[in-house]
Amino acid sequence: MSDALINGLAGAGGGIIAQLITYPLQTVNTRQQTERDLKKEKRKLGTIEQMCQVVKQEGWERLYGGLTPSLVGTTASQGVYYYFYQIFRNKAESEALERQKKGIGDGSVGMLSSLIVAALSGCVNVLLTNPIWVVVTRMQTHTNILKKDHSNRLATPALEETVLSAIEPFSYSTGHAIQEVYDEAGFWGFWKGVFPTLIMVSNPAMQFML
Repeated sequence: MSDALINGLAGAGGGIIAQLITYPLQTVNTRQQTERDLKKEKRKLGTIEQMCQVVKQEGWERLYGGLTPSLVGTTASQGVYYYFYQIFRNKAESEALERQKKGIGDGSVGMLSSLIVAALSGCVNVLLTNPIWVVVTRMQTHTNILKKDHSNRLATPALEETVLSAIEPFSYSTGHAIQEVYDEAGFWGFWKGVFPTLIMVSNPAMQFML
């Protein structure tokens, strides 16, 4: 088994464990980031308060809404990233040794080469896995969107709660999310936000370089 494959599998396994532990926090974080309260009528809830609210109003399972595609995304992202990182790293090390034979450098991979290796790995990862994360985000924020849509139409909180209680049993699956994204934006809708995400590749790239 190659070093690249070993690193890819190790990264995927570690990512799955971390995702299972932190997913409820990610769900609340995503909702807070996508929430729009233009009138600023509601008091902003803290992380723990919002988690308790989700459990009370929607059940424990909503904290793990979109977990399945998220685990697929994490496995793919971590596996792809570490797999290609090792491949590019091996290539950079080989070139460094070749330069050393020619009397250039000391045979080690420099900071700039490390930055390029990490950036290339991150770009490949983003381009291959962005559709998964679009679906995950849609599933995490689905209930939030429903509440906003109906709160704009309903006159009283009591009526709103009645309608929401009728809506909530509907099981919003991965298939529904995929179909919704495709209906709204077509095939390229699965690559929404890909350019800002590619820019964010600089974060892990600099981390690996340092």
